[in-house]
Amino acid sequence: MDYDEFLKSISKIENIPLPAETSQFKMVPPFRQELVRRQKEAMKHAKKAGVLALFYPDNHLKTKLVLILRKTYNGVHSAQVGFPGGKLEDQDTSLKDAAVRETFEEIGVPVNTIKVVKQLTEVYIPPSNFYVQPYMAITKETPKFVKEESEVETIIEVDLPHFLDDDIIVSKMVTTSYNIEVEVPAFKLNGHIVWGATAMMLSEIKDILKQLM
Repeated sequence: MDYDEFLKSISKIENIPLPAETSQFKMVPPFRQELVRRQKEAMKHAKKAGVLALFYPDNHLKTKLVLILRKTYNGVHSAQVGFPGGKLEDQDTSLKDAAVRETFEEIGVPVNTIKVVKQLTEVYIPPSNFYVQPYMAITKETPKFVKEESEVETIIEVDLPHFLDDDIIVSKMVTTSYNIEVEVPAFKLNGHIVWGATAMMLSEIKDILKQLM
């Protein structure tokens, strides 16, 4: 889709109610409810983070969404696909500010070029005990991505029609952070398997966009 067409459609987003759990439930791993139950006490002291679903024009003025593949490290989100973003720091006035700042730090998109257009439904992540607040955002400039080498393995640029294609939803066996192998619903985007909290957020974004387009 041409980016100008996308911007015309996205201008109506304020009037679209969030589908929330209705969308997220489509991509919920089968073990999530049990993990949340186990984390009931820990959730009271959960940390906060903000992430950004950033849409932008490529060099041919086609609409794309950016995701990142995180580096392999000793942590629960090692080598997983997610949105740019991160935890709330002392210098942030809001989770939205944290998401925008971290997007600059992780993939080099200047803060002053980013416009947040919609706050989405918060997602709790049991393995890391985080509440993550996602936002949809746009930039009218074609980004010159610069990845943060210590955190980002690959920048993934997803064509909008590919993201909206229902055939990209698959079931895959994955090894969880608890070393349990289980079948989960997932998105297959640019050859990458995206599941868990990121897939839940993507599901809500996809349902919102389908209402607009």
